[in-house]
Amino acid sequence: MKALLFSMVCLVSSGLNAQLDFTKISDSSYIFTTYQTYKEARISAHGLLKITPGGVVMIDTPWDTTQFQPILDSITLKFHKKVVLVIATHWHEDRSAGLDYYKKQGIATYSTYATKNLCRENNFPEAQYTFEGDTVFTIYNTVFETFYPGAGHTSDNIVVYFPKDRILVGGCFVKSVEAQDLGNLSDANIGMWPVAAKTLIKKYPKVKIVIPGHQKIAPGKKALKHTLKLARKNYKGRKQDKKKAKH
Repeated sequence: MKALLFSMVCLVSSGLNAQLDFTKISDSSYIFTTYQTYKEARISAHGLLKITPGGVVMIDTPWDTTQFQPILDSITLKFHKKVVLVIATHWHEDRSAGLDYYKKQGIATYSTYATKNLCRENNFPEAQYTFEGDTVFTIYNTVFETFYPGAGHTSDNIVVYFPKDRILVGGCFVKSVEAQDLGNLSDANIGMWPVAAKTLIKKYPKVKIVIPGHQKIAPGKKALKHTLKLARKNYKGRKQDKKKAKH
């Protein structure tokens, strides 16, 4: 599994900074990675492709807008299938940027009702369809579920779990094992993030691979535990800062 997990193959590259990578993590599951510049650093953003007999399920959209069509072309070339469903795990552009584009291609796009509202409020692309609460999807005998652990990175962040493969797509709620902090906190709930991270760990005790939103991918629950550690540290730091401010 480790050999598969860290075998990154570049399939598409267009332009100086544009790049689209695929990583095989199971017989029918591939991580796709695109890149953008954030605070003068080149940052990776991960999503998941699940290959089913009737088509491909895409969890989150490319962050790099130049890769909206190339990823579809690569999927057709590599798997001889079309994308039939896209789900965004929260409203930020590294998850939702391609929703409108894929909707116009005739692909069913989904998000929670909360995510759709936040996309609308912030003039971001919206999904065509919405769901409320934790939802189980069955696409051509492939079963997966969405789960809302609670507010953390954003108020609407969800994760997606594939029970057969024990793969968890954490989106930006889950931080990479190499992350030194919680990253973008502009829409974060610092108080709830530690509670939600603990809830997520308890929800999926047998998870095999956790895919964070950005940076390095590690096997097992390492990313979940690291996220909890960072969330607790940040929360304690904020509490101490508030106490100092009062004196």
